[in-house]
Amino acid sequence: MADRNSYLSYKRDTRYLLYWMIHNSNSILRFPIPDDTDPDIPSIKPNTTGALSVSSVVPVCRLIAKHGKPTPPIIFRLFQSVIASRKTFYTAFQQIVSKKPDPEIKKSNDGHRRFIEVLTEAFEALGGSKWASSKESRSDISAGETIDDDLFRNQFSSLDLGGSKDEDEDAEEELDPTAVSVGATRASGRSKAKGKKNGKGGKAKKKLQPAAPQQTLKDVPLESYRIIEGEHGLRTEYLMAVNSVLEEWIKLRHYVQSLWRDVAYSKLNSAVAGTMSNIAIAMVKQTESAVFLEFPGHESYQVIMNTITRGNPDVAQGMFHISLMRISPLGEVETGFESDINVREQFFIHAYTDLVDFVKDFQKTRSGKPTDTMMSTIYKSWDPKLNLQTASEKQRLKWRRTYTIYWLYDLINVFSAIVRQRISMKGQKWVLENIDWSTKGPWSKHRRLFGLNEFAGEITTLAMQKHGGDIEQRIRPHHVFQLQCIVDSMTVSRGWSINYIRGHVLNSPAIDFRPRRDVDLFLDRENKHIGRGFLQSVDIITQVLEKDAMLYGDPDRVKSESEVLTIMKEDFIDWLGDSKYRHGLTNIPPSLFSSTNANGLHEYSPFSCGVGLAEGLDLAYALGNNLWDRLPEPMCVIHLHNMMVELGLIRETGLLSSLAQLFADSFFHEGKAPKEDFIGALNSVCASSTSRQATFQRKALQRSISHTVVDIHDVLNSNVNTIFRQKSWLQLYREADWLPERINEADIFPVSSLASLRITQAKISRDPLTGKESIERTPLIARMEAAGISNEKLVYMSQTQRSLREGLEEKEIPEELLAAAKAATPEGYEFGRTPKFENQDRVGKDIVSGRDLLEVLKMDIAGDVSGSRPLSSFNYIAATFMIIVVFNQLEAELKKRRNPLYIQAYEENPTMMKEKRLSLTVLILSSIDEECLQVLAKVFEETRSGFMGHVYWDKLDVDDDGKPEYLKTSSDDEMVPSCAIM
Repeated sequence: MADRNSYLSYKRDTRYLLYWMIHNSNSILRFPIPDDTDPDIPSIKPNTTGALSVSSVVPVCRLIAKHGKPTPPIIFRLFQSVIASRKTFYTAFQQIVSKKPDPEIKKSNDGHRRFIEVLTEAFEALGGSKWASSKESRSDISAGETIDDDLFRNQFSSLDLGGSKDEDEDAEEELDPTAVSVGATRASGRSKAKGKKNGKGGKAKKKLQPAAPQQTLKDVPLESYRIIEGEHGLRTEYLMAVNSVLEEWIKLRHYVQSLWRDVAYSKLNSAVAGTMSNIAIAMVKQTESAVFLEFPGHESYQVIMNTITRGNPDVAQGMFHISLMRISPLGEVETGFESDINVREQFFIHAYTDLVDFVKDFQKTRSGKPTDTMMSTIYKSWDPKLNLQTASEKQRLKWRRTYTIYWLYDLINVFSAIVRQRISMKGQKWVLENIDWSTKGPWSKHRRLFGLNEFAGEITTLAMQKHGGDIEQRIRPHHVFQLQCIVDSMTVSRGWSINYIRGHVLNSPAIDFRPRRDVDLFLDRENKHIGRGFLQSVDIITQVLEKDAMLYGDPDRVKSESEVLTIMKEDFIDWLGDSKYRHGLTNIPPSLFSSTNANGLHEYSPFSCGVGLAEGLDLAYALGNNLWDRLPEPMCVIHLHNMMVELGLIRETGLLSSLAQLFADSFFHEGKAPKEDFIGALNSVCASSTSRQATFQRKALQRSISHTVVDIHDVLNSNVNTIFRQKSWLQLYREADWLPERINEADIFPVSSLASLRITQAKISRDPLTGKESIERTPLIARMEAAGISNEKLVYMSQTQRSLREGLEEKEIPEELLAAAKAATPEGYEFGRTPKFENQDRVGKDIVSGRDLLEVLKMDIAGDVSGSRPLSSFNYIAATFMIIVVFNQLEAELKKRRNPLYIQAYEENPTMMKEKRLSLTVLILSSIDEECLQVLAKVFEETRSGFMGHVYWDKLDVDDDGKPEYLKTSSDDEMVPSCAIM
């Protein structure tokens, strides 16, 4: 996947440049260099560290220009990219100093200027100015190559030194470039090897200690290549890193806020916003780890804030501003509006301060109650219906702080209750500060929350430490970012949002919005939607399965599945959107929201409901797959239904035909429903899933999971299933720790937004004779072609995505191509243009902003939760009941008629009687019995039901024109892509 952070992109491009410079100069220095008039070149020594001083950059480039091959275009593009990055930071810091002079920033900026001058001179020494004026500089980067491929595959191809073939081969074999005086070194080595051998008549010589191995470039990873800038270099780079990550996080915060606004005002499903929030938080974690790896000890939020605000947010106010850009009638970019940004608000300082204050206050007593000192800084009773439009800014901030402190206390009290009750009620000895509160810890098997366990574990770990420690050093940016998103989800539902330009934006609260809206539809605690709610479905199916077990004379036939269903139902009742805490937990202080709603942890938090619902849907889907993999009925009914439709005896039923399409790869061999040889089709799908190799792999995985099982997700791992292994997007992202680049290509649905992003990584080659372009055939490409997308369309899609990323002019997709692609899309799926990327001028694996990436990925998530491919919104438990009803009616009618096939499968053949329904299905598919077909036709008509009758929601998010409603963006957020933060 493309980089999302400008600093990481800058560092990557810089490392590539250095790699090329050092390896090329070292290769030149392997051979004697004629007398050179350039005074700097003789002073250049072979590099074995990967580090290059600023003063050495220009001489090294002069050496390469004089003795090497012409510089490849990709290197010139790298120079342009690195120079542009430094100029961007230089300009930003110049503007800061112009408003509020700062000696430290001025010193850093002097270093920026010097660095830019050196790189520009090096660029020109290699012939960059001449290249920049050529047509080649304005051409597209080769679509089939990425910069890392180009550099690593051709380390020494830019040199032609006229040596013999043997010498060239030797040079390439030896990546150690330290042997400058090749001839002398080797001769010396040979002479030392000569002499008498130790033997009978020889005098024994004292063995010499082997010399310590010299470091070579072989030992230097790419990550260690760097330019040494002097005493202020590291600080300059840290300022660059902090500036870039903060800008990225601010944009992500505003995007996530817009999602929760859509939940409250536009009825976006909260599980979509919850999932997208998790992805955004994972992006912050990833950037945090990658960027601050180079600055150990400087990764805490406190250090970052002290750096960017010079230790005082009030002093920093006015140092940062935002510009709204516009295009003039002449096509020129102009600054339309500029404004100073609110440093405390935009840099999450309010959220950070609240978190630090909460942790320190909790540590004082660790009783779960705020101290009097804390209560003096917040409202003693939080009013959820405070009129924010008439409240002053000071009142709003205090109101928000009160909510934050209340919510954090409730969160920790719920999460830690299991241990604190063991101490107070059972007298167990536990040292609170030493307990592993993580999701992998011993207490994770006790369910207390859905969707928030990792965050709760990390904050509980901080809160349970003894008072007096330097807690600020342990608070990371992702802690602050997640808390900010949690608080924003509440404030935006009450009409208070934060805008880049306008600051605090106040509107009327969302009418009739309840954070638990979607959770209540999913669970349907009060049985208002018959056949849809998860809880009622579990009650029904457990009774049905118990009755079916008696049919087979085996009470334990599905005992384990029924137990898991019951456990899941009870956990959902107790902890999803609700909590036992609402009714009080023994020896645990009551909820601070008790004066208005003791379930405030959920009732006042769209975020906790959304991420909780996302995990709930994930588990419900996994539970459905697990159940179907152990019951023969779903497979049997789908194959019987397909046969009846192909024989023209019935019309498709909405429920069964939709399932056959959504799970084609599970129900049919190679995903193709048979039109004849129906028994052969059933045998094929069963044989492919029960092959010796597949069985061996599943058993090995089962053994591995059994030793490492932590929670219910491990128990329901679909990788160990025999047939139903297809994963929903919610599953895929959770297993990938919410990072799209970690999702296995084999699991990506071929007609999806993520697939369209992944194909840009595939190489495109051009036939020199015909000029025809073809895309590299990867497993994902093969599945996309199998889905009906031709090679020509894939090439076009890949090139278009690249063009959008590289900031080139967007190509309008021809309508005929759109029509062809839409025709190739499976029934029930949507196909459309992806949202436009922010323009970025980068090379190699270019930058795609986190905001843009989220907007693209949102299509997949929304489609999964409540859109055109709703794997996660379908009630598989209720559908299982309907499938069993089909068999119940079929069995009753065939038994009444004393049908021979029924008698054989249910009464006469002992082998068949072990799996009665599977046996009956096999007999019907293979014999095409007329009586059975008549009865089947009657049963399918009488049990006909639609797919929507088994979806948790009242409707899916697709408008009257068939377009997904979740692709609409909030009007208040439309200005964001045209804003620049300085």
